[in-house]
Amino acid sequence: MDDLSLAIKTLECDGELTCVLRKEKSEYTSKKRGITPLVEFIDDENDYCGYSAADRIVGRAAALLYVLLGVKEVYAEVMERAATEVFEKHGVKCRHKELAEMIINRLGTGPCPMEIATRGVDDPKKALCLVKQKLEELKRAK
Repeated sequence: MDDLSLAIKTLECDGELTCVLRKEKSEYTSKKRGITPLVEFIDDENDYCGYSAADRIVGRAAALLYVLLGVKEVYAEVMERAATEVFEKHGVKCRHKELAEMIINRLGTGPCPMEIATRGVDDPKKALCLVKQKLEELKRAK
């Protein structure tokens, strides 16, 4: 089995996992929701270049962070159409179980706040700054 197939299998076998990064015998996982695992992977300063990723939900904001991580391919159970465009532009292979026009917020009342925060942004580093700002804002609002 290739890395992506193994990452997908790991994700599917453990219903609590939200994100799996795999390259050869190296595997990193997270049970945290939303875009937080990607921010943490970026901040931990490991080299994820060439890894394969399996995720539950990937919107455009997450796609920009996956590009920043340097992964070579991404699978998502649900992927936003705009995410596929980001991956295509940056040469990252992508697959999905379901293609969505928009990632909805957890309340089901509108777009995901991370998608709103990064709307119109094409630079992955700029997207990371905006995502971090939005996460802080949401944390303060609780």
